[in-house]
Amino acid sequence: MRGLGLSLTAIVLLHLYWISVQLGYIVGTRAPADAEYWIMGTYFPFGVALFHASNSRFLHVAKRQERFATEKRPGLKPQAGSGPINKFKRLDYTSKMIVLVGGGMVLQLFLTIFMYLISRKFHPSFGIPGTQVNGTAMERIAATGRGWEWWPTCFWQLLWAWVIAPVILWKSRTIQDTHGWRFQTIACTVANLHAAPMWLIALYVPAMAPVNKYFIPPQWIALSIVFTEIFTIFVPCWEIARSQSLQKQTLDSIAQWESKSRDQVGKDGKSLISSGDGTIVDSILTGKKSAAGSVISNSNESILTMSALEYVLERNPAPLQQFSALRDFSGENIAFLTSVHEWKNSFPNSIRNSQHPSRDTNMRELVRERFNRALRIYAQFVSNRDAEFPINISSAQQKKLAAVFEGPTRLLYGDKRIPDSATPFGAHWEKLTSTDSASSSSSETVCAEDRVQFWGEVPDDFNENIFDDAEKSIKYLVLTNTWPKFVRDRRASIDCDDDVETGNAIRLARERHNK
Repeated sequence: MRGLGLSLTAIVLLHLYWISVQLGYIVGTRAPADAEYWIMGTYFPFGVALFHASNSRFLHVAKRQERFATEKRPGLKPQAGSGPINKFKRLDYTSKMIVLVGGGMVLQLFLTIFMYLISRKFHPSFGIPGTQVNGTAMERIAATGRGWEWWPTCFWQLLWAWVIAPVILWKSRTIQDTHGWRFQTIACTVANLHAAPMWLIALYVPAMAPVNKYFIPPQWIALSIVFTEIFTIFVPCWEIARSQSLQKQTLDSIAQWESKSRDQVGKDGKSLISSGDGTIVDSILTGKKSAAGSVISNSNESILTMSALEYVLERNPAPLQQFSALRDFSGENIAFLTSVHEWKNSFPNSIRNSQHPSRDTNMRELVRERFNRALRIYAQFVSNRDAEFPINISSAQQKKLAAVFEGPTRLLYGDKRIPDSATPFGAHWEKLTSTDSASSSSSETVCAEDRVQFWGEVPDDFNENIFDDAEKSIKYLVLTNTWPKFVRDRRASIDCDDDVETGNAIRLARERHNK
């Protein structure tokens, strides 16, 4: 989800520039006069461009995940013409960013080469007259390190740090994600604000000469790169370690709870959530203290269990759905679980009790209707070709579902390319979003998958248990990742409300006492 390929490539290029700056202390004036020009004209702007392409995914993922927090589901509309613009529009987000950033990198490389050829600072024998520099060798070296030839390189850094990054932060001001993504963006933005301005000040302000003896001008940019690398590499690593620690606590809590409740398990082998535990979970969901509220802080084991999660998914999944979509960026998991639950409940008893419902003429249409609903679930959440955010299941489970649904899905939605598994954002059909024009006709806004039906032969392997393995896998994934974060967040909200209520009570008591 973070786009590790782009991030690592950007960090490598920026680190190469940082290493070159550090070598400047060792090599000094013995390096070719134009070496710094080529290093700063390639490594640095290319690294900044790729870093922007990777970092902007934060806002894109957040906006696309918002659809899971609402009841609306974007449909699939047929692809338009085959012109270059339409082909570009059908690209996934990462591909679009690579095309745009790649175009900017080509432009930067062209400007770097072009300005090098026309400026006589680097080669006195040819170039535009009047661009050469005169004086001693040290004066010529100093003059080579400044001037209009460096403007394109400086422009990229100023554009990202002072324009693009603040715009991204403004658009994401209401997002409070659990991955530290917004914090990372803020930190990298602040760390880069000083870079280009201080580099220019060090070059053109004579009063900076004493500082430049010990801290050369490019070090201001190198300093920003150090902080960028720290926040880009170590913050995600810290978040992963934190998530693994929380996951371990959850598994330990589950083990403790199961050992305590083993004697209370019914003869049928099912451990159901008790009424007291249900009250605790309800108080977590509503954010209000209940009769059982006094034991919420000591009920880790009862809340962090599969029974509690299933209780929420069955009774009131909306708060968990919004949290997973808006903060954890995993809304597809809860949406898949609720969709499968609703789909299973739609099966009439006549189909469940029949051994071969597809062979019964009276029930064949009912089976076909359920198959089409299951087909939409597969296309929206499972298929790597169709789903914008495919759920994370094993390859064996994926192949099992594909054997039943992939053929009919291709007949309905066409043969699409498989997107990069690390960047599953694109499909060959465009998604309808809430930002579409309100003036669109009803025929354009109606979901395509609700209009199209599969009328072929329903596979024999299709039954109401077809999603069971995938459902169990996603439930476990939610239990060990999203669910403990959700519980911790709701508890923090309850504690905050308690502090406010306590403060108000103290204030009212003081006012009565003063009266």
